[in-house]
Amino acid sequence: MSESNSSRLVTYSVFLFTLGIISISLISMSFPALIITSTYDFPLEIDPFEASPWLSPIIISTIILLTIGFLYLRKKLPTRIHGVIDNILSFEISKKTAVIIGIIILSIYIGLSIPELLIDEADQWSDYKILSSALEIWPSTDSWNVYVKEQNTRYVRMILLDFSQEFFQNIKILPFIASILTVIFTALIAIQIAKKRLAGIIAMIVLLQSVTFTDFDTIAVYENFWVLFYLISIYSINKKWWQASPITFLLSIFTKAFTATYFWMNFFFIYRAEIPKKSKLILFGSYSIVIGVTYWIFDSGRSIIYDDIIRYDFDAFLDGFTGWGNSMQLDPLIVLCILPLTVGLFIKSLKGLKQADSVLIILAGSILAGPLISLITDFYFILPYRFIPFVIFAAIGIGIIFSKTTNHD
Repeated sequence: MSESNSSRLVTYSVFLFTLGIISISLISMSFPALIITSTYDFPLEIDPFEASPWLSPIIISTIILLTIGFLYLRKKLPTRIHGVIDNILSFEISKKTAVIIGIIILSIYIGLSIPELLIDEADQWSDYKILSSALEIWPSTDSWNVYVKEQNTRYVRMILLDFSQEFFQNIKILPFIASILTVIFTALIAIQIAKKRLAGIIAMIVLLQSVTFTDFDTIAVYENFWVLFYLISIYSINKKWWQASPITFLLSIFTKAFTATYFWMNFFFIYRAEIPKKSKLILFGSYSIVIGVTYWIFDSGRSIIYDDIIRYDFDAFLDGFTGWGNSMQLDPLIVLCILPLTVGLFIKSLKGLKQADSVLIILAGSILAGPLISLITDFYFILPYRFIPFVIFAAIGIGIIFSKTTNHD
């Protein structure tokens, strides 16, 4: 099989896999009782096929967007409309203009968010009591409360939060700075993949309109340190300083262990990256070492917490697919365009933008992470902030759609 045919096979496989994960999630959102009625231990007097209010909007938006896309590709749209779309996809901005627009967007975002830094987090989130108790004994893990113990095993996160509280006298400062940098790296990754500055601006706007992101951007309990480190690990793969990728991924894990479920997505991103094969092999080896070190540290520390929370439950794995629908209720833009976006990224990959496959993998993997965690423990709840990477790469994907690509094969 030629390299080109092999690449197309990978593209089709990635598309079908992602389409399957997205479809299960949308079905669960459209029929909220469908999975629960099949996994619950006792009979429920609930119609599993009772539709939610999301069903019609999802179907209508998907049909409209896919129809427009199909007619555009087939050149069946009215000439004027086709020309407008063509101009939008071909439009680009200069580096100077992109920087100015980016600064304006960030300035508005920061200005609107600063008042949130003055809100006492203890009045916002009940989980802050656990974090506060953990900080009181930090760096010790000597506590009768398993939740406090778990907090203080997130070493990188606790160091940063403790610094923010002690140095800035406000525990929210560093989490907010991390969120600002998250927006910047979202734009940089979109530009890096699409090779178009407009894609980065669009990705920023889509991310900042997301309630899932803005609800947690200044929150210490559910900070974005882990997301930022993960984005840097992705962005650095295609840079000259690619050696930083496994290091920042490791930092992400020890900010939030949840990120350990993302390692295979980084492997795929490396596989699709436009870097020398030698660099890819070194990265694969480095990541293998990181995963090994992580496993060794967690395994050696099992007596602290992990022996108490590990269990396996396949029904919980299936129930985990309801987490995405429950969490994305306040992000209609992403929900209504996610299926057409999946198809659009697939087409982008076929046209030569191979790292569109990487975005698809991360979209699928960031959904699948919840069910995987639910499979092995009921210690963690699938809360909306866990889908921030999904929102980010959906924003990046939308940015990529607004870029014309030529075949690079």
